[in-house]
Amino acid sequence: MRDVAIVAFAQTDHLRRTDELSEVEMLMPVLHRVLDRTGLATGDLGFICSGSSDYLAGRAFSFTMALDGVGACPPVSESHVEMDGAWALYEAWVKLRSGRADTALVYSYGKSSPGSLRDVLTRQLDPYYVGPLWPDSVALAALQAQALIDAGDTDEAALAAIGARNRTAATDNPHAQLTGPVPAGDYVVRPLRTGDCPPVGDGAAAVILAAGDTARALCPRPAWIRGIDHRIEAHGLGVRELTGSPSTRLAAERAGVFERPVDTAELHAPFTSQEIVLRKALRLDETVTVNPSGGALAANPVMAAGLIRLGEAAARIHRGESDRALAHATSGPCLQQNLVAVLEGEGAHVR
Repeated sequence: MRDVAIVAFAQTDHLRRTDELSEVEMLMPVLHRVLDRTGLATGDLGFICSGSSDYLAGRAFSFTMALDGVGACPPVSESHVEMDGAWALYEAWVKLRSGRADTALVYSYGKSSPGSLRDVLTRQLDPYYVGPLWPDSVALAALQAQALIDAGDTDEAALAAIGARNRTAATDNPHAQLTGPVPAGDYVVRPLRTGDCPPVGDGAAAVILAAGDTARALCPRPAWIRGIDHRIEAHGLGVRELTGSPSTRLAAERAGVFERPVDTAELHAPFTSQEIVLRKALRLDETVTVNPSGGALAANPVMAAGLIRLGEAAARIHRGESDRALAHATSGPCLQQNLVAVLEGEGAHVR
């Protein structure tokens, strides 16, 4: 098994609407930028994997059109996951670890603006008992937030402070959709207010993975993926304890998060209450810099926000601002599916 690293990362400016752009037009500049940062051309890639959702696009096999942004010639090995791009990165990581490719392009994108995102996300629910009731994503997050408040784990003031901290951090992120102090606002679904919820918007992201000496040749300081794992909670919300996230804890254990302290954590927590759950599951204290990019509360392009967490963590290692970082991605209601990765800079890993 070979060491694999993230060697380049690029993303769009995340916007509320991009009516004038198709998915391909939104994606192409990102693909060009991430390839330019390594000097690679499409023909140099050993594998390409993408993450997106046909439900957002409103048509079947929409990802095949996005392949126009990559180019059909020369032919390459390609795959797609109907998930956030973080899971596409996991597939590419397995491909490189097994020696079947030396480099991989991973990209993901989502345009949430054309329809009602809260309605679209109900299609992730159990289709027999919960889905027919049409509870939307904010209502389900509010159930989790209220459970945390009832358990004494947080209160509305603490949730507002989380939102303010994330969006203040995003002031230094030129790609963020929301930056600076944002008023708590009115209730969306009690106890969640506007400031506790993620923005709805469009965006895309891409990373380049490389193995071994290829990674060192492409990047001065690769972000080595020292561990990565993903787990899932029970599909039925009624059999879950919403104030905790056992799947996140297990994924973190398998990824090696608890072996040594991390200095940075990029958490995919679209709602302020979910950061409370993740901090507890991942045992993050005040010594860890959490979401220096602003996280999903500053920009939450569905199907790309998780990959962005991995990319942002890797970019801090590339710049020398972090030695050992944690990246987290989620999908589904109330942190149903969770992926955790540990990234390290050159020399930070002790064999």
